[in-house]
Amino acid sequence: MTDGLQPERTGLAWQRTALSTAACGLLLLHAAARSGWGTLAVPAVVASASAIVLAVVGWRRERVLRRDPEPPPPSRALILGVALLVSATALTSLATFLR
Repeated sequence: MTDGLQPERTGLAWQRTALSTAACGLLLLHAAARSGWGTLAVPAVVASASAIVLAVVGWRRERVLRRDPEPPPPSRALILGVALLVSATALTSLATFLR
């Protein structure tokens, strides 16, 4: 078991990121509903999927940090996947609003 506040801080950081992504998804969902569910539905779905993935990954990472005294660093694939997912959310939103 890892003692200290590091696992808790890491978990809270992931939760904040997932929550802010969910808030963006809700705003995009609201905009899509007001505009007739056109192309604005795409970034709303991407943001919602991102929020779910971020919440699950953050929960799992916090568990690993609490359980293992010398936890392995996150894999490069995980880091790249999360970065691509967040970037896809931002790019689909930007592309939709700039159209």
